[in-house]
Amino acid sequence: MSDIIAFIGVGNMGNPMATNLHKAGYKIKVFDISTEMQIKAKENGLETVNNINELITEKVSIVITMLPEGKHSKEIYLGEDGIINKVSKNCLLIDCSTIDIDTSKEIGKAAEDKKILMIDAPVSGGVMGAQKATLNIMVGGSVKAFEKAHPVLKIMGKNIYHAGKVGSGNGAKICNNMSLGITMIAASESLMLAKRLNIDIKKVHEIMKNASGNSWPIEVYPPLPGLIEGTPSNNKYKPGFSAGMMNKDLKLANECAKTVNAITPLGKMALDIYSKFCEEGNDTKDFSAISKVIGGDAWDYPIK
Repeated sequence: MSDIIAFIGVGNMGNPMATNLHKAGYKIKVFDISTEMQIKAKENGLETVNNINELITEKVSIVITMLPEGKHSKEIYLGEDGIINKVSKNCLLIDCSTIDIDTSKEIGKAAEDKKILMIDAPVSGGVMGAQKATLNIMVGGSVKAFEKAHPVLKIMGKNIYHAGKVGSGNGAKICNNMSLGITMIAASESLMLAKRLNIDIKKVHEIMKNASGNSWPIEVYPPLPGLIEGTPSNNKYKPGFSAGMMNKDLKLANECAKTVNAITPLGKMALDIYSKFCEEGNDTKDFSAISKVIGGDAWDYPIK
């Protein structure tokens, strides 16, 4: 493993993902525009550099990016000083950012034009999944690119899915997270109703886990404290996966739905609820903190 993996974006998700690659024996160099994230990366034993020019050299065989939005991916890959104009044809590009499908396709087309293999590979599973290397990774790209990336992806995740051509990874992730946003609200409503009915929350939670009302937020990531250890709800709703990021993904889902004339009323309702939650200053809390405004006195989110 003498070749170098360049990892750009070592925040809450990128840092543990890069760390797992480092622990597996890969030579990793990382960069983040945040000094705080750079310091945390160093604390995890990762080698940091000061800028992209220092990061992308002829020794880099794989570039992995984990960035907040499509505009960031576009700038990193296609900007005046973009990665696609720096790497060799033998370099594999992996964008793990959750971004709009059109931007994924645009970046993929630019890479294809230069005969560079690239995949979009957004992840699901939150910080806990990144730390434990149990992420679900949804991949869009050619079979050749997918097969080349697979050994690296398996170190960062548990379930690796090839969804189709470039852009399909983000399409699958957007669909998944729309469902997640909706079911987190549903789980919050159910558990808060049980609380108002003075029924033991732990017993209701146990029943729902084993009954038809089960869901990922119920079984793995409950929005109320005292149910499962290690979840954000037991840590003052420290993310995790932030409400702001969920709001972003719900916006992407609703924009996609409009472009293909898909009817997604619950997706729109979930976006309305999370948008207001974030506007009130909760964007940096875990997305499961939506339970704090559901079913109680603070609930005043009429559906329009």
